[in-house]
Amino acid sequence: MHVGIAHSERGAKAGSPYRLSRRVFNSLALFLCITFAWNDGRTVAAERDAVVAILGDSLTAGYGLPTDQAFPARLEAALRRAGHRVRIVNAGVSGDTTAGGLARLDWVLADKPDLVVIELGANDALRGLSPVEAERNLDRILARLSERKIAAALAGMQAPRNLGRDYVEAFDGLYARLAQKYRVPLYPFFLDGVALRNELNQPDLIHPNAAGVMVIVERFVPFITQVLATLTRGS
Repeated sequence: MHVGIAHSERGAKAGSPYRLSRRVFNSLALFLCITFAWNDGRTVAAERDAVVAILGDSLTAGYGLPTDQAFPARLEAALRRAGHRVRIVNAGVSGDTTAGGLARLDWVLADKPDLVVIELGANDALRGLSPVEAERNLDRILARLSERKIAAALAGMQAPRNLGRDYVEAFDGLYARLAQKYRVPLYPFFLDGVALRNELNQPDLIHPNAAGVMVIVERFVPFITQVLATLTRGS
């Protein structure tokens, strides 16, 4: 035993095969350490829930509905059933306009969302506020998200038809213009399939009831699934 050790030590000093194998071993060990560390980082990033904030008004806040029946809660449940790791933040405020959404954007970003879905403008139109001002407010929201490298998506709205052709064209078109300018995904009309349908709305015929919310979610899921697929987890 003593002779073998002495022989190995002499071989190591002389550049023997023993020294070569030890060098290979050390290199392999280093490679494995780096590989496991890198894979561990990828696993953490891949398994983290994507955080999606819905910056909206009463349509997303869930006016007249229990919290668990509001759009954000129903959307999260649908996405999780489909196997998506996602957490939806309900950043909807009833009565909010585009100006209100802009004013509280920093508060919404405190949740560090990976994606902000902007559903604003309905109250601007209901109050007959300037489409130019609404577009300017949404532009500022998108600009700030872009500056902070936070992904965004737009949920469009349509103006009441009794406001006149000029108003309707100016208002309805602002979402497509902004989506093109900032290259963000656009869901053309948030209330698609629900607007003006008595059985899917509350008595005010403005806010979706529980059944109406489910219709919106069903139609919205394919859109948001495509958006989520473009996100880089952990960025």
